[in-house]
Amino acid sequence: MRRKMLIYSLGVAVFGICMWAAIMGLVNTGPAGPKAVDTAADGNWGLSFSQEGIAPIGNATPEYLKEFDAYYIDTHCGKENSIYLTFDAGYENGYTEKILDVLKKEKVPAVFFLVGNYIEENPEIVRRMVEEGHTVGNHTMTHPDMSAISDKDAFKKELEELSCIYEETTGHKMKKLYRPPQGKYSENNLKQAKALGYKTIFWSLAYVDWYVDKQPSREEALNKLNGRIHPGAIVLLHSTSKTNAEILEELIKGWKANGYVFKDIENLKNE
Repeated sequence: MRRKMLIYSLGVAVFGICMWAAIMGLVNTGPAGPKAVDTAADGNWGLSFSQEGIAPIGNATPEYLKEFDAYYIDTHCGKENSIYLTFDAGYENGYTEKILDVLKKEKVPAVFFLVGNYIEENPEIVRRMVEEGHTVGNHTMTHPDMSAISDKDAFKKELEELSCIYEETTGHKMKKLYRPPQGKYSENNLKQAKALGYKTIFWSLAYVDWYVDKQPSREEALNKLNGRIHPGAIVLLHSTSKTNAEILEELIKGWKANGYVFKDIENLKNE
């Protein structure tokens, strides 16, 4: 178990470095501020925030991603101020059930993107996610750098093995939602995922919550997340985070009070 936690921790550390690099280097800037590039900027998903309460610029446009049934934001949320809550989980750190308690109390749907060892080692928690109306998404079987996998059979294997374990565990077919580990992807990946019937789900809001031994304070977390929430947001949090478990109820209530509505990911559509 410790080895798996270490491997996943190293992975999310790389994710953090990649995320920072993407924000700093993969988004073009000009006189009017940041601009999304028209191509996939293969390698790392990244965001650039220019103003509080305003949607960030991704390193690929919603229009470009639409070609591959991929999303990082809901561009059709309208006046309802829809937001979508998602969690990534590579291993269980003792906080997921508290998170589920809050989601149940607040009647908020969420997507949990899980890897193979999480489902294998925590079947009861996974079944609880499903029983309480949440969606389990595909974060691959072994959490590799999927952008380095060009062979379509190898790509397919990572997704199908995870899907099979989920079905064996829950008795339900897995919904075809895919999140690339560490946010690393390529245009070829996007094409492969679409060919397999998957929607690729990136994110438009995340923060540094993945260092288990260096968790942000309540104030730091709330300031960052509340400052950057925006209509149509796809929010990425890690369920391994103690801080996330502690602030989640306050965070949700605050967003509701500010007019945000939590929607099921099934509402995302390319139109």
